[in-house]
Amino acid sequence: MDQLEVLDWPVEIPTVTQASYPRLNGHHDAWIEALAKGFAHPTYLLQTSRERQVTGTLPLMLVKSRLFGRFLVSLPYLNTGGVWADNDASAKALVDGACELADRLDVRYLELRHERPVEHPRLNFRRNDKLHMRLPLPATADELHQSLKSKLRSQVKKAGEYGSTVHWGGKELLAPFYSVFARNMRDLGTPVFSQRLFASILDAFAGEAELCVVRQGSTPIAAALLVHLEEVSEVPSASSLREYNRTNANMLMYWHLLQRSIERGSATFDFGRSSLGSGTFKFKAQWGAEPHPAEWQYYVRSGSVEAMRPDSAANQRLIRIWQRLPVWLTRLAGPPIVRGIP
Repeated sequence: MDQLEVLDWPVEIPTVTQASYPRLNGHHDAWIEALAKGFAHPTYLLQTSRERQVTGTLPLMLVKSRLFGRFLVSLPYLNTGGVWADNDASAKALVDGACELADRLDVRYLELRHERPVEHPRLNFRRNDKLHMRLPLPATADELHQSLKSKLRSQVKKAGEYGSTVHWGGKELLAPFYSVFARNMRDLGTPVFSQRLFASILDAFAGEAELCVVRQGSTPIAAALLVHLEEVSEVPSASSLREYNRTNANMLMYWHLLQRSIERGSATFDFGRSSLGSGTFKFKAQWGAEPHPAEWQYYVRSGSVEAMRPDSAANQRLIRIWQRLPVWLTRLAGPPIVRGIP
C-alpha cells in the first residue's frame, strides 16, 4: 500500500525508477524553483512511497487572483507536468491526494498537464486538442540543412541577405528579449509574463538556459528563450515583430536555435504545443517536427474549463481591447494579470 505525503516546496524531488508514467519537464527541480520564484505561487509536492522507496511524485502550484479565482496546476507556464509514477496504484494515489488538496484549497479546478492520461474517476474533463511538436535532431547542422525542403532553405538563406545579426547571452540580453516579447504579446492580445519570471529561469538553469536576440542594426526584432535539459532543447517563449516579417527574422532565429541545440548535444528539439492544422502547427511541421499527444486532465469543482480559453466569446472581446493598449501599459498591467491565469 502506497503512503502519500504532501510536502511544501522547497524540497528535493527524488528519482522514480522504472516509471510507468514518464518524467516530464515539470518534475525537474530547476523548473519548479524557477516558477516558484518567478510567480511567487504557493508550491506543493505530493509524494508516494512504499517500503521507504519513492514510487511517485506530483508537483502542484496554487494559482490565484481576485480576478479569476483559484486553481491548482501542474504546472503553469510549462506544457508538461502532472504525475510521475512507477505504477498505476501510485498514479491513482497521487491524483487522489491532488483532488483532496484541491478540495481543501477550494479551487475552481485541478489541472494536470499530462502526456499519458491517468484513468481516475474524479478527473471529469479532458483536453487533447493540442499536440506537442518535436523534432528529432541529427548529429550535425549540415544534416539538418539537407533534410529541409528547398523552399525553407531558401527562406533561411534569404533572411541572411537583410543583414540581421544573431546574439546569444544571458541576463545581459533580458531587456532586448523582453522588449520584443512584450510587444508581440500585446499584438496577440495576451497579458505578458513578468521579466522576473525569465530572470528566474536563467538563474535556475545557469549554463543551460540562454537568450537569442536577432537585431536589425541596433533594433531587436526577434527573440527567444532556449532551455537545454537532458538532451532536449525547448523554446518556452519566442517572438518576432510583425513589421519585420519581410526580413524572415523568425526563420533566421529558428535556424540558429536548431543549430545551437545540435551544438549542445541535444537529441530532440521541442517547439511546444500547437493546434492541429493551425499556422503555428504548419510552421513547426515544415522544420520536420512530429506531433505527440498532450492529455491535459481536470478535476472541475466549479465553473467551466472552457471559460478560461482565449477563444471563448467573452475573452475574444478582452483580447481586442488589450491589442489597442499601449505597450508600456501592458508591461505594467500584464504580469499581475497573467500570474493568476492557469
